[in-house]
Amino acid sequence: MMSFKSIFSPTPANTVIGVVGLGYVGLPVACEFARVGFSVIGIDLKAERVAQINAGISPIEGNEPGLAELLAEVIGSGRLRATTDYADLHEAHIITVNVETPVDDNHVPQYHALRAASRSLSQVIQPETLIIIESTVAPGTTLQVVKPILEASGKWQVASDKGQESDVQSKIYLGMCPERVMPGLLLQNLRNLSRACGGCTPEIAQAMVALYRHIIPNADLDATDILTAELVKTTENAYRDVQIAFANEVALICETVGGDVWKVRQLVNKSPGRNMLLAGAGVGGHCIPKDPWLLAAGLNLKFKNENEKLGGEEINSPFSILNSQFPKLIPAARAVNEFMPQHMFDMVAARLTAQGKTIAEARVLVLGYSYLENSDDTRDTPSEKLVAHLQASGATVIIHDPFVAQYRGDVYAAATGCDAAVLMVKHTAYLSLDFHKLKTAMTSPLLIDGRKAYDASALIAAGFDYSCVGVGN
Repeated sequence: MMSFKSIFSPTPANTVIGVVGLGYVGLPVACEFARVGFSVIGIDLKAERVAQINAGISPIEGNEPGLAELLAEVIGSGRLRATTDYADLHEAHIITVNVETPVDDNHVPQYHALRAASRSLSQVIQPETLIIIESTVAPGTTLQVVKPILEASGKWQVASDKGQESDVQSKIYLGMCPERVMPGLLLQNLRNLSRACGGCTPEIAQAMVALYRHIIPNADLDATDILTAELVKTTENAYRDVQIAFANEVALICETVGGDVWKVRQLVNKSPGRNMLLAGAGVGGHCIPKDPWLLAAGLNLKFKNENEKLGGEEINSPFSILNSQFPKLIPAARAVNEFMPQHMFDMVAARLTAQGKTIAEARVLVLGYSYLENSDDTRDTPSEKLVAHLQASGATVIIHDPFVAQYRGDVYAAATGCDAAVLMVKHTAYLSLDFHKLKTAMTSPLLIDGRKAYDASALIAAGFDYSCVGVGN
């Protein structure tokens, strides 16, 4: 029977919480636990970010309602402090890990940060510490990657239901509770969205439910096992990616046959049980472009584990997803969504050609560089891919984004002398553009809308050559 400790009855009075990684996920988590009274120690390897946080200044820009104010409050109260030194987590009872888990160009998970964090934690934690992975990982990663690293020193053994634990003084606990936040809604999502609480034992899963209930008062918190929690998160984002790909493919069909995907979507969604998503210029961010590959990568871990048990050589190359019997749908959806920035380039080139210009001599304004409206998050942004296509073609590219520091400034000044403008991000600031002023600034009034931000009749009335993704001529 597990001994009683603060992790089984986590309250602000008896629990110190550590948070590894103070980015888009970790910083709101740290602030929320500090808000309800826990003593929180945040770890980040970027000294500049740590200094900024300890000064009560949020390093996350963009429209994040309440985050800057909350950070200033919990830093001022002393309930949150940030550091670059893992040794400071020596006193923590519960530690959440919120580090990046990208995939490489071959869709193979890159767990450098996760492995490094696990190794560092294994050197500083105390017996019966609970470590919760909040980063999104391939199914099987927590037990097949993190657990062996934590146990490698021989000092610790992760508890299990198998009854094989050694001395209680060497026992630690492991959990998986994948984050469900997105930029622009960090605190709102954190407080209001349900979570899957996967524990190394049922008791740990219940302890995790009790912990997260402090900051998630109303949404469902479901106790489950670690593998199920990993599968839930990767499946959730793979599902969304597939649905967006369907909308994008219908948009491409509509353009070809002369239809309007936006009218089609509106009428389709009047049928019960239908929820066709929005087409657009591409899918970005740290989650949706990679999490479908993480879901599929669970097969790699499975086959690698079985191969090693049979005495085979370690598999370093990824399981050949595209040549296998399955999965088929996930790679196909990724291909459609990855194609959309190329399609935006093709639309620009086609309209310029229709005006008697070549893309190589054009000056093109890209409106929006973050991957999401009203955010400064540029991770895997479709705009980066569009810019690469334009520059490779010889075009001169001007980028404007009110939330990304290097691309701020007067949008009309940026438009001066441009032959075309491409709306890639539906920032609120772009919805109130003065079209007369924009037209006057541009050499030719050509606008390609990748997000259905504008009414076609209004742009045409203003004298623009206007095209929208998903709408045929």
